[in-house]
Amino acid sequence: MALALGTENKRQVILAISLLAIAVVFGGWEIYHMFSGPSQPAVAQPATPVPHNVPAAAPSTKPATGNEAQRLSNAGIDPSLHFDKLAQAEDVEYSGGGRNIFSADSAPISIPKPLAPVRPNGTAAAAAQNTPPPPPRPPAIDLKYFGYSQNSDKTYKAFFNHGDDIFMAQTGDIVDHRYKVVAIRPMSVQITDLAYNNTQTLPISQF
Repeated sequence: MALALGTENKRQVILAISLLAIAVVFGGWEIYHMFSGPSQPAVAQPATPVPHNVPAAAPSTKPATGNEAQRLSNAGIDPSLHFDKLAQAEDVEYSGGGRNIFSADSAPISIPKPLAPVRPNGTAAAAAQNTPPPPPRPPAIDLKYFGYSQNSDKTYKAFFNHGDDIFMAQTGDIVDHRYKVVAIRPMSVQITDLAYNNTQTLPISQF
């Protein structure tokens, strides 16, 4: 019984050692691949074939049109400096009547002031633009004076027509809640429009 138990333990020990060895080898292989990494070779691009049958561009045989340029010769050119001629150019005095723009000591010329504004209508236009518009004119009084009557005390009563309505009023009366009778005469009346505080004279008229 004891012998069989020892044999079984030995088999288990051998099996465990084998599994451990396999695990160590496999782990080392994985670590090696992880750090080294596979190297991929560079893919070479295929070269574009050059056609051999394409002819080279031929020079143009069309004749040029236009005048020929004049060919100059440098046989008579003197490269040396002539200081005497330079001195003559520097000694030239400015003889103009205006300002010498090549001299810092030249006084500026006086520019005469214009006698009149450049835009004569500019001031008037600006003033007209800045002036506020006049107030709107009040509307005409919508009454028609068509007759009158005289009282025993020599005072007048006026008769007015406003649309389909007819009014009779004395001096000081208000017609249609808006128009006040200021003065009555046989040929005209004075009416004040209370809405606009505007007094107008209405002549007598006929239907």
